[in-house]
Amino acid sequence: MPHADVNGQRIYFEDSGGAGLPLILAHGLLMDHEMFAPQVAAFGRDHRVITWDARGHGLTEAAREDFSYWDSAEDLRGLLDHLGIERAVVGGMSQGGFASLRFALRYPERVAGLVLLNTQAGLEDPEAQPRYEMMLDVWEADGPNDVIAEAIAATIIGGDRPESPAWMAKWKARPTGEARWIFRTLVTRDDLTGRLGEIEAPALVVHGEDDIAIEMARAEALVAGLARARPLVRVPGAAHAANLTHPEPVNAALADFLRDLR
Repeated sequence: MPHADVNGQRIYFEDSGGAGLPLILAHGLLMDHEMFAPQVAAFGRDHRVITWDARGHGLTEAAREDFSYWDSAEDLRGLLDHLGIERAVVGGMSQGGFASLRFALRYPERVAGLVLLNTQAGLEDPEAQPRYEMMLDVWEADGPNDVIAEAIAATIIGGDRPESPAWMAKWKARPTGEARWIFRTLVTRDDLTGRLGEIEAPALVVHGEDDIAIEMARAEALVAGLARARPLVRVPGAAHAANLTHPEPVNAALADFLRDLR
């Protein structure tokens, strides 16, 4: 299996090998590279689409130590170096967007375009903290039981979706001790809202209209704050993982964006 030794981690990645402009996509919390299967299928021949697993997720072998999304941005930099890619369209969903924004701030010369899917620049809602703690307590004691898995699926994927069973099975198979580790990174991240104007790369912001994890106003703030953002793309009926559950409108917007970058 393809791994890159980066920053003391063994980062798992998949590379479509397409000849066009590289597109590298980072997944959301509790997800992995497979959430971008619809985008790989749509763009993997014409573009070099790279998907990868962040620390504490999927098939990446990570040292169990505290990390930040700035560290994730450094992992992304190391992966691009490993693949010999100097410049790419960089993007991600939710926490993948957190890492991508930080990468764009630290390495602007390497970003041909920025794709932000159901993400934001600000902090986690403090009112959500008690819910997270309760979920983590149950997860560590009993593992992600049916109630926890169904609640996560409803939040990320949406209610009664055909994609949910496979992801619920993945969550139930996770080591119980990893959940608090990766959630700690989520809730301790810094606020980038005031720095969005520093990012000069063209940006595409896509957001599901039924996303209860990150409200639409946060996506609107991204578009308002980024210097070269396109108009916000709203995906009707989509929850947090719009690119997975509603790939047609997401891929259409992404195709237009990539076409303009050529």
